[in-house]
Amino acid sequence: MRANKLKARLRQTGQGLPSSDFDLNPDLRPHGLKLRDAAVLIALFDGSCGPELFLTKRASGLKHHPGQIAFPGGKVDAADAGSVAAALREAEEEIALPRSSVDVLGTMPAHDTVTGFRVTPVLGLVRDAFEPRPEIGEVEEVFTVPLGHVLDVNNYIVEARYYRGVRRQFYTVPYGPYYVWGATARMLRALAERLNA
Repeated sequence: MRANKLKARLRQTGQGLPSSDFDLNPDLRPHGLKLRDAAVLIALFDGSCGPELFLTKRASGLKHHPGQIAFPGGKVDAADAGSVAAALREAEEEIALPRSSVDVLGTMPAHDTVTGFRVTPVLGLVRDAFEPRPEIGEVEEVFTVPLGHVLDVNNYIVEARYYRGVRRQFYTVPYGPYYVWGATARMLRALAERLNA
């Protein structure tokens, strides 16, 4: 699926269904969970062999989610004009993607995380070539994944581990040396479900 066809397809489909870290563990969702607004950018671009997307490996010294694979993104600040602005700002800070180079295609339903965030995934098509630069201290590596890999639901595996003494199930979608799991994998699966509907 080339970028222009993908752009049209994303605009034709609905937003899809909401997702959360509790989808595979509905009984573990706490009552009255307070969530802070956050946003991530699912930055797609037309690679030499078809559409790809950018992911980051978080720095190993971070307090939250060290070394995990994630989209560029973070909390929605008071100065941000909403989730889209926050996702674009964070992508510029974390991987040096100029905001002016992104065609925003829309958003997906917010994803609730076990760590207390309501994350809005923003879909963006990167128009112009740029040189990704990881933000020192925040991002260890920027890499790309073929979109076809994450759209194939057969590439997803449900695994489990203990978190705060409770066994939780979660999605993974490994790619080469990268272990993509948790909220990132669940949001990617939601994208796959939307585009494969």
